[in-house]
Amino acid sequence: MNPASTAARRRHDPAARQFASDNYAGVHPEVLAAIALANEGHQVSYGEDVYTEHLQVLMADLFGPGVEAFPVFNGTGANVVGLQALTDRWGAVICAATAHINVDEGGAPERMGGLKLHTVATPDGKLTPELVDRHAWGFDDEHRAMPQVVSITQSTELGTLYTPDEVRALADHAHGLGMRLHLDGARLANAAAALAVPVRAFTADAGVDVLSFGATKNGALGGEAVVVLNPDGVTHLKHLRKLSMQLASKMRFVSVQFEALLADGLWLRLAGHANAMAQRLAAGAREVDGVEILYPVQANGVFARLPHDVSRRLMERHRFYFWDEAAGDVRWMCSFDTTEDDVDAFLAALREEMGRA
Repeated sequence: MNPASTAARRRHDPAARQFASDNYAGVHPEVLAAIALANEGHQVSYGEDVYTEHLQVLMADLFGPGVEAFPVFNGTGANVVGLQALTDRWGAVICAATAHINVDEGGAPERMGGLKLHTVATPDGKLTPELVDRHAWGFDDEHRAMPQVVSITQSTELGTLYTPDEVRALADHAHGLGMRLHLDGARLANAAAALAVPVRAFTADAGVDVLSFGATKNGALGGEAVVVLNPDGVTHLKHLRKLSMQLASKMRFVSVQFEALLADGLWLRLAGHANAMAQRLAAGAREVDGVEILYPVQANGVFARLPHDVSRRLMERHRFYFWDEAAGDVRWMCSFDTTEDDVDAFLAALREEMGRA
């Protein structure tokens, strides 16, 4: 079959780089090639294809035998489906106040998942057993949503990381209270690359029950999966995925993206590069008078504070977002395709605009 002609035209400057989100980046060429490879001919729909079957093998290699992966459309869908599988109708989830499920998912976990979020303020985006205990009570109180799950993010929304020991401490604490541990891994690859340990060391081996495995921010076109690490902790996940409108008919095109990323460690190389660019950006920004780096730079995000008018002018040259506009806090994200020249150009613009402050 000859490739079909297209009337589509490129409508953006491919040389432009932004620092607003790792979602701005395109798709890695090897992922695009894998999608094209899976495109020829027919395959069984709704996950009964050979690519989704092979995905189970890849996930077992990563996390150990007995795990099961359920590809979904997006990260919010992965979190909502995974959390539903861990909670009853009267259940609640304890999470950091900065958690994506609380701040950036439009209320989907509560409105679509039908669960209650108990949020905890944290200094660095990370929960501890002591912070969990602020809401881990009243399990038999019918007037209160029952705490059933602790949800953490790795890397966190503030770019910080949980060590394997910290995850294990949370899992042990949650399990001791009869609760489960969910991990939002939208940037799981960045955490694995930064920690330089096998990913199972801070997931399956550390006691995580259900994982939202993200790939879209790391070179995929649109690839996320709910990975059940503890089959005894969930019920009817495949039905919840369908009920939550997250069952892809042509699932092979989601699953093959994971194959391209995982097969030879590409996912870690891409994430490691993004992390390195964030380190370069943070190091350069620290040398600019008047710029404050707010949190340890451990993954691919840099959080900084600078004068509001400087940020506004800089945004006109390189797009990024305010994190807390009132305080002057901003977030700069690096991607798998961010280059040293991109970072250096941004730093040059930052120095120039700060000189005008």
